[in-house]
Amino acid sequence: MKTNWKSLVLVGLISSASTLAGFKLLGTDNDKDVIIKEAAGENIARFTSTGAPVGAPGDFVYAAEATTPTVVHIKSTSTRQAYRGGGGGQQIPDIFRDFFGDEFGGGQRGPQSQEASGSGVILTSDGYIVTNNHVVEGAQELEVTLHNKGKYRAKVVGTDPSTDIAVIKVEAKNLPAVTLGNSDAVKVGEWVVAVGNPFNLESTVTAGIVSAKGRGLGIIGSSSRRNGVTPAAATAGDSPLESFIQTDAVVNPGNSGGALVNLKGELIGINTAIASPTGSFAGYAFAVPSSIVKKVSSDLIKFGNVQRGYLGIQLDNLDSRKAEEYGVKVNDGVYVREFTENSAAKAGGVNKGDVIVKVDGIDIHSVPELQQSIGLHKPGDKVNLTVNRDGKERELSITLRNRTGGSDIIKRDETAAIMSVLGAQFGNLSDQEKQRLSRYKVEGGVKVLAIEGGKFARSQVEEGFIITKVNGKAVKTVKEFEAAIAGKEESMVTFEGLYPDAPYDVFSFGFRL
Repeated sequence: MKTNWKSLVLVGLISSASTLAGFKLLGTDNDKDVIIKEAAGENIARFTSTGAPVGAPGDFVYAAEATTPTVVHIKSTSTRQAYRGGGGGQQIPDIFRDFFGDEFGGGQRGPQSQEASGSGVILTSDGYIVTNNHVVEGAQELEVTLHNKGKYRAKVVGTDPSTDIAVIKVEAKNLPAVTLGNSDAVKVGEWVVAVGNPFNLESTVTAGIVSAKGRGLGIIGSSSRRNGVTPAAATAGDSPLESFIQTDAVVNPGNSGGALVNLKGELIGINTAIASPTGSFAGYAFAVPSSIVKKVSSDLIKFGNVQRGYLGIQLDNLDSRKAEEYGVKVNDGVYVREFTENSAAKAGGVNKGDVIVKVDGIDIHSVPELQQSIGLHKPGDKVNLTVNRDGKERELSITLRNRTGGSDIIKRDETAAIMSVLGAQFGNLSDQEKQRLSRYKVEGGVKVLAIEGGKFARSQVEEGFIITKVNGKAVKTVKEFEAAIAGKEESMVTFEGLYPDAPYDVFSFGFRL
């Protein structure tokens, strides 16, 4: 149904006229003068509704003025291959519709340019900007527009799909940088302000309160909606880390990567997702806490990847029913179900069946809270765990390990980084598959086993696609494929291949890694 805006405006004017007429009929001429003076006077411009001066720390005006210059608009451009004809293609996922529009026509072939938009927050005066991974994922070009309308090309410094955080950089000096706040000190019920660029409306400010903390939604690493929660574009990630700040400040597509600040104008989160059955705001939004943002962005700038410490345990949230099921004496905390190989927790004295109730003296009530507390540390750091064992609390000192079970800083694996950008899993062809393809004079290739986001998803490549050439050179094994893309970061790479059910139809596509 189309909205008749003229009618709405007319109704608004009539309502206003009726109200003023009411004042005129009910009041004296002196009363009318007072009303006019209040509407046009300087008092409203200089003071808040509480009587505090406008522009002082603690009010919305101050928070907006302090933050807006630090929030940028990000436009990403990528080229994708139109999906297969004959109805075999996929529709564009719902979570991307608000960025890219409705589904593109099926059956078309050839490269198509598409644009996405989001927000970012300036971290440093020399051009480092933090945003969401899903805002920049798969982009061949990034254009950043500053609050003063200055436009810059940006490059990706690093991404962390497990937290949906990315850092990009523009070549500029003396930029207004945000002040990082302490997200751990944020209280439920506290006023907050969200700043971003929803629906390409630049520099939009909304307000709300913190309605919950430590939310784990299960959306990072998922490309589909779950329980009505819509990430602006969730991506695959290893060991997702979710501990969102929940707010009722209005956040819509385009706000992704924007700032969530307290009334002192300090960054307490990066707006990331909304809970909505429609893709637009329906009451709740979620932000990555600034404590995680600080850790991840610092590691990306310094190391090129995130240095996360791990306990090496499998966990479960507790309630009274599960406490009875597991036979533990407390129903608040995190239950230790099992250990992974080379577990730091096991080496430090944690037992299966223990309940973790504190980390470094801070109470732990849920798995997301524990993951956040541990995820802020790097391999080799020591943490103090308080565990409840048979009804008694014990203090344990744990030396965290990296994801491989060691304590060293993990250097960036360039090939692994490129594979992450591609967003797919690959496998060698079976002997039967090789034999079948040989009938069509195809000597071999590498099979796409799964699509998990990234540039292959943007190119509409489907599972089962067989890559036969990279940059015109034949590849027959995963090892040859990895060798072909090694060292190609920031370079244009072309792929050629086919689908087993249509071996005569050869597809080619390419993008900048």
